[in-house]
Amino acid sequence: MKEVAPDSTKVIQVQDSLKKKNAQDTTKKETREERRARKKAEKEREKYYYKNILKDSARLEIERLSRIAWKRSLILPGWGQYTNGGLWWIKVPIIYGGFVGAGLTFNYWQWYYNEFLGELQYREEFGQPSNHESLGLGSNWSIQGLVAQKDYGRRNRDLTILITVGWYGLNVVEAYVDSILKNRWNISNDLSFKVSPTLLPNYAYTPGMGSFSGSNLVTPGFKMTFTIK
Repeated sequence: MKEVAPDSTKVIQVQDSLKKKNAQDTTKKETREERRARKKAEKEREKYYYKNILKDSARLEIERLSRIAWKRSLILPGWGQYTNGGLWWIKVPIIYGGFVGAGLTFNYWQWYYNEFLGELQYREEFGQPSNHESLGLGSNWSIQGLVAQKDYGRRNRDLTILITVGWYGLNVVEAYVDSILKNRWNISNDLSFKVSPTLLPNYAYTPGMGSFSGSNLVTPGFKMTFTIK
């Protein structure tokens, strides 16, 4: 009896399928905890590498100080400025002065809004103007005018809130930028200022000459010189 050789193509296909199956069996599916750990490790690596280039110790220290500055200002306005040093004793009062001004402005527009809202509610309930003398509400205000002023007060009140949030964010940005400037570049406070008298050329148009002439024409003035050491 003659023996039939097996089809070599089928044998190769069977071997390939077995290899794929074994590879799938050996590949372990990543769990949620493992994925979190991997992402955390990648994020941690980004602190020490920039485009696969290892950062030096000086850059790492600058970034650390900058993170401390903006995070502290995020927690407590002015804290980052105090951490950076320098003119913090000027910046901190300005920051809190802005918050105080925003608070007073918010209270005013809130009161303004409530006054017109109260007048509208009174007229809706009793059908006549109230005797309230504030802002002239007891006079002949129309309903449309009252509604317009109420909306005007509410819009300015909400705008004050947005500006206050922006002021808070500006405090954080200033702390970060100031920290970067102080630590990455050497900005010295040694600044000299000098004022001295000088003579400035006075250029005038000469009729018939077709050009400007400044011969023997000077004007006394002052020259200011800044010197950064």
